[in-house]
Amino acid sequence: MLLEVSDLNVYYGAIHALQGISFQVAPGEIVTLIGANGAGKSTTLRTISGLLRPRRGGVRFKGEDITLTPAERIVRLGIGQVPEGRKIFAPLTVRENLEMGAYTRSDPAEIAQSLERVFASFPRLKERINQLGGTLSGGEQQMLATARGLMSRPTLLLLDEPSMGLSPIMVEEIFRIITEINAQGTSILLVEQNALMALQVAHRAYVLETGRIVLQGAARELRESAKVKEAYLGLPKESLAASEDPARPR
Repeated sequence: MLLEVSDLNVYYGAIHALQGISFQVAPGEIVTLIGANGAGKSTTLRTISGLLRPRRGGVRFKGEDITLTPAERIVRLGIGQVPEGRKIFAPLTVRENLEMGAYTRSDPAEIAQSLERVFASFPRLKERINQLGGTLSGGEQQMLATARGLMSRPTLLLLDEPSMGLSPIMVEEIFRIITEINAQGTSILLVEQNALMALQVAHRAYVLETGRIVLQGAARELRESAKVKEAYLGLPKESLAASEDPARPR
């Protein structure tokens, strides 16, 4: 198993934010965590990344216990994160932002190869390579944040709310890119409030409610769940208006 999260308990002061959650990500998978705002999704990613410390439970990556590992070393081990809200470096150019994503690497030739690979997936960024990050559109900034995350050559990419604040057309584009990144061999743990889109691209899913996992299973099965339809997809229990994603055969 690539990632194993076991009995994770995380607190913000007296607030018990994560209450014993456990889940796994296998090599090659897209796994999504869905749930309402405040359910603990971003807290989960921040704990995996080493930005938060659990009071109980642990995280294993490629069989190694990384629960107390510093965040910088976690990146070197092969976990990259695209944070909620993009958090690009607005005063830096597109190229400089991408180079910041490769800060743990030291081989200029390999970094140049990675740069060309992300430009193949994000041709719009290549067109804007010398443009300041802060002058990009919201969708372009999300592309830049995702491409920056890929510059560390992660085995596992953590994506935190990649569709937030984007137009419907740009949301479709971002999720197309997510499936493309996965098809190229990168496993993905996706946190997303747009449950319909997340369940269309994911292999498996976990539903979080107030710090607990209340449902789990194959993404297709959860799309058919009456509870998920009503609570997270905004659809009546008796129907599901989601189309199948042709890019993601089951």
